[in-house]
Amino acid sequence: MEKMRAALFVGPGQMACEETDVRPPKQGELLVKTLRASICGSDLHVIFMGLSMFPPPAPPGFPGHEGIGEVVESLDGRFAAGDLVLTCPWPTEAGCFAEYQTIAADFCLKLPAYGGPVEDLMMAQQLGSVLFAFRRNKLDLHGKTVMVMGQGSAGQFFGFLAKRAGAAKVIASDKSEARLALSPAFGVDVAVMAKGDNVAQAVMDHTDGKGVDMLIEAVGSREALLQSVDLVRVGGEMLMFGLPDTNEPVPFNFHDFFRKKLLAYSDYGAQHEPDLVSFGQGLRLIANGEIDVSAMVSHTLPIEQIDEAVHLAHERTGNALKVSIDFP
Repeated sequence: MEKMRAALFVGPGQMACEETDVRPPKQGELLVKTLRASICGSDLHVIFMGLSMFPPPAPPGFPGHEGIGEVVESLDGRFAAGDLVLTCPWPTEAGCFAEYQTIAADFCLKLPAYGGPVEDLMMAQQLGSVLFAFRRNKLDLHGKTVMVMGQGSAGQFFGFLAKRAGAAKVIASDKSEARLALSPAFGVDVAVMAKGDNVAQAVMDHTDGKGVDMLIEAVGSREALLQSVDLVRVGGEMLMFGLPDTNEPVPFNFHDFFRKKLLAYSDYGAQHEPDLVSFGQGLRLIANGEIDVSAMVSHTLPIEQIDEAVHLAHERTGNALKVSIDFP
């Protein structure tokens, strides 16, 4: 094949599908036919908020970085044509929104045997990123009360892992009724609509007015970041996972952060973890049936409708949860 259908980021809030050239792989690379890709919250920050490392028009398939596909050509001994793989490119090499990806083999993992739809395994990319943040920061949550701000796929996975790690109670907030309705399936005990004083009131009601032991910010909004410190007890901890929705400084209550003696973490970069360990663990959890992700993808659109797909994900219309792209 010499040509492919690919999404192009052509300007703020605007994606297009065009025919473009397929780049032949070099040594250490694979040519992968994309079977399915999903839209990450960080993709939306790039497309709608200008947080891109490339001026538009960006490279074909950018900024998609969550995908599964079939190896068509391999110039790396670890993979062969016909292998099904999870593709986890570093953001500057992201190309999952394209019919074919030319990708470094180091950013791919073979898919395990799985009895369900193969697209379920695509969710291991987001799950792996969350696992990476958990493992890097050695979070001790046994018997603790945990707050997860945001119930996109990352927030749902944080709730699942917090409960799996022994959290006594998991509270979660979001502005989407559809996302909150799914939260209990991932271990959330208290799901709160993020409106007015609802979140602060729920946290205080369930912690005897002290605040949570651990807060995980999985939204990346200025509103959530500003509120976050108020929800944590004295001596508590915070994991800041959500990518901010601006390149500008964001409001943060440092006075109370200091007075409460809080400890805060941030983390990213699972793509450069040796052997993609966290992504591999995510694949195993899904393949072994330890986590059910079957209800997470709510909408699937063809690559020709990439612009409609990113707007659907961004605006959360039609009870959108996770929006994916296929290549019929």
